[in-house]
This record gives sequence, structure tokens and C-alpha cells, in this order.
Amino acid sequence: MKRLIVVDDPAAWTLGGHDGDVVSVSDYLAPAEPWPTRGIRVFNMARSYGYQTRGYYVSLLAEARGHRVIPDVRTIQDLNAPGFVRFIPTDVEELIQKSLARLKSDDFVLSIYFGENVAAQHQALARAVFRLFPVPFLRAKFGRGQKWSLRGIRALPMDEIPAQHLDFMHDAARRYFSRKRYQPERSDRSRYDLAILVNPDEREAPSDKQALSRFVQAARRQGFSVEFIGRDDYSRIAEFDALFIRETTAVNHHTYRFSRRAQAEGLAVIDDPDSILRCANKVYLAEVLKGAKIPIPRTEIIQRGQRRQALGRLGLPCVLKIPDSSFSQGVAKASTEAEYLELTDKMLEASDLVIGQEYAPTDFDWRVGVLEGEPLFVCKYFMARGHWQIYNWASRRRRDVWGNYETLAVADAPPAVVQTAVKAARLMGDGLYGVDLKEIDGRPMVIEINDNPSIEAGVEDSVLGAALYDTIIGALRKQVEARREGERK
Repeated sequence: MKRLIVVDDPAAWTLGGHDGDVVSVSDYLAPAEPWPTRGIRVFNMARSYGYQTRGYYVSLLAEARGHRVIPDVRTIQDLNAPGFVRFIPTDVEELIQKSLARLKSDDFVLSIYFGENVAAQHQALARAVFRLFPVPFLRAKFGRGQKWSLRGIRALPMDEIPAQHLDFMHDAARRYFSRKRYQPERSDRSRYDLAILVNPDEREAPSDKQALSRFVQAARRQGFSVEFIGRDDYSRIAEFDALFIRETTAVNHHTYRFSRRAQAEGLAVIDDPDSILRCANKVYLAEVLKGAKIPIPRTEIIQRGQRRQALGRLGLPCVLKIPDSSFSQGVAKASTEAEYLELTDKMLEASDLVIGQEYAPTDFDWRVGVLEGEPLFVCKYFMARGHWQIYNWASRRRRDVWGNYETLAVADAPPAVVQTAVKAARLMGDGLYGVDLKEIDGRPMVIEINDNPSIEAGVEDSVLGAALYDTIIGALRKQVEARREGERK
């Protein structure tokens, strides 16, 4: 398997290639020629893994390209999640107490280089922390109250490694790169109750009250007890057997942490964390759809310093998107070069990359609901009155915020639209997705894939009625029963 070591400045890299190629972050993000989609192992050694930094996008695009990458995006999100260090497995907690028991101080800092520490007595702890957070260089802070606890952890930039540790770090790197692979540990457990995560204060939630009531009825018909939970119920996730998220999801958000924790606890989950990661970011979507040769509008990944070149390929007008925007928010149309530069200036303050797409006006967008790789419902979402999008958040009249809709039976929708949507959704996983498409010159093109599609009473359920809710809850039930059967075996 070919190795790529991705660094900010190859000229300043001192560790060598370890039988691989050292490439710059910029060259990996925007290669002169497309990278192969298989057989590549990426070691992301960027200085920062902060959300929407270039280091973050190296890992995100590596996954979109089918490359194996360390650290992966799930690990980066865990590092960036406030309070995540509180949720440490019991065996690691016990190892913390054992490893640090003889220390006189009430504070301790552990530097971890590819899973190793310079002190032999802390090697087991270093390996355990690295299994939880597989990042090349880590610095973990521990404190002692009634007992020792992990107080914080962060990725350690190479230029912060103490001089006296450099020889050891080089040896640890050589040992690590000589290994064939690393497989993180996972845990599983389950119960038999359904939690539905909602936010009563959300302006445009994925499901209205009537739809939520119908989900509850469907769940009870299938043997679930049901409880609505909110963001303050994070510590209770392990009480349930299944989690159904009906709050708008985002990666840098508590909905992702709920999903991640639920999966780690062995719950059945919709939306699962991989689906949130894949669908929430339009950079990932553009790359993976392009790689699968699924039709999409002409698309450019825009970096600072390359804006005019991207504009030359896109043309005007064009549509600009912050990568993790949803419900048409964080999306804007540029009609002039000055407007394009102004909008990208603003967007690049929030994200190191911006998506640009050709402007393709239509009267409506198709939405195909897909569950477990099969079409579930089809809707036409018409543009908001006097606007080019489905949602017009600037409208002062609530009734003009969104356009009309029309729901069709799957069999009555254009086969090419349904087939393209299903093919796209299957790239994301086997969860619940809403695939948005436009028909341009008679050809369906995927605009985006939503991991948390709207299911509202009288809209998406207009054709199937109660069967829509039964089918979705049934998918969760099958996951639960499969886990129980696995436990019995």
C-alpha cells in the first residue's frame, strides 16, 4: 500500500518518507492529477486539525477518496469536542489510576508519540490513550482530585516537541510506520428502549410535532417504549437501545456527539455518525460523488489564493456554499466578480475551503428519501416565491420562507431520478437519507445528500401515510434485534 505523509511544509519535514512520499497539504487537497482511489495510506501530519482547517480537510478528503487515513475525521471530532475526555472506558480509567498512583504531584502531562512514551512505566497508558485518540503526536493532561482523571488532550504540533524527546520520537515513528495496520477498539452494549433526540426551540426541525407523534405511535406498535430527549441527556444515552435523531445534525455539534456515543455504546442509531460526517460537509460530498461518476453540477473546491482560477472555471453567476451549511443557510449566489470575491472573503473566514457550483436554475428540486439503500418517498420541492432556492430565510412573511411541494409514489417518479438518488445514497451508508437533485437538460444531477431529511406530516408521508413511519422505525428495530442475536451467540 502506497504511503503519503502529508505535511504543511515538506522542506521542513525531518522524519523522512519511511518508504512513502512526503507531500504538501496543498498538493493533497488540490492535486495536479487525481489521486488513485485505492491502495493509499495517508498520514496526516498537518499542524492543526481544528474544525474546517486544512488539516481537517486532509482527513475528510482522504476518506472521500477511499484512502486510509490517520487521524480519521471521527478522531479529530473527538479531540475537538468539549468534555469528550469525560467519557473514558472503565479499563482505561483503571489503567490511569495504576500508572499514576506513585506520583507525588497532583498534575501530570503525558506526551505520546505514535502510541509511545519516553518513560517505560507509562507505556501501557500511552498505548491506551492512543487507541482512544489515534493521532501521531498527543499531549494528555491528568489531574488528581479524589482520584486521577484525564483533564484534557490535544494534538501536539511537531515544533512543540521538547528537544530531549526528538530522538525517541524518531524511533517511535520508525516503529509505527513499520507496522502494517492499526485497528481501534470498539465496545458494544444494548438495551430495548427508543430515545428520540429533539430540540423544541429549533426553528425548522426535521419533523414537526404531528410527525413526531406518528413516529411514537409507530415505535409503540413495534414494541418500543419511547422518550424524547434533549442535549442535556447526553449522560443517559446508555439507558436506551436505539437513538433516532430528529434535530438538525452537524459535525461540530452535540448531535454528532450523541450519535458517536450511541454507536460506541452499541445502540441502533439513525443518523449514525459516519452518515453525519459524510453528508454534513459538501466538500466530502462533491469529492465522493465525482469519484463515483454520479452527475453533479460543475463544482470547484475553492481555496484562498486560488479564487480567480476557480471563478474562471465556474463562470458567473455561480453558487457558493460553506461546506457544512444546511437548509439553504450558508449558501449564496454571486452574479458579479466583485460579489464573488466579497462572498468568498467572508466564507473563507469560517472555513479553509468553500464549494463553488455552476448556477442551474429550476422550478423545483427533487427529493428522494432513501432508507437502507432503497427508495422510500419522492417529493418535488418548489422554489420559494420570487427566490432561487427552496428556502428564503430573508423573507419577512413566514408563508414565503419556503415553496410548495408535491409528493409522488416512487413508481410514479422518473426512474432516472430515483436510480441516481439511490446510487448516491448508497455511497453514504445504509441509513436514512434525503437526496436532492435537479433535472438539467433532462439529466438528473445530485445537488446534495442529507443525513437528516425532513419527515413532516402531510408532506413526505402524503403517499405512504403510517407505513412511512413504520418502515423507518422498523429499520431501527432490525438493528436492535441483530445486536441482541449477536449477544446471544
